[in-house]
Amino acid sequence: MKDKKIKILWSNDKETYASEGDDWFSHAEKAGLEIPTGCLTGSCGACEIDVNGETVRACISNIKSNKKSLLKVSLTTDPFWES
Repeated sequence: MKDKKIKILWSNDKETYASEGDDWFSHAEKAGLEIPTGCLTGSCGACEIDVNGETVRACISNIKSNKKSLLKVSLTTDPFWES
């Protein structure tokens, strides 16, 4: 069975295509973005992104398809984590 690709539209208007279970960090990098990290265990919230309006912690979540054909992603900003 052929793997259906999931289209991701990033906040910088770049698109990537992922497979179910791929990680958010590598696809953000392909789009020219960097998702901030902190603890990498889901505790600190530094890696939070918004996917179709739902907050996701990228370090403990993988890309999942949904009923929509497109995932729209925006990075959450927090002045504490900005350099």
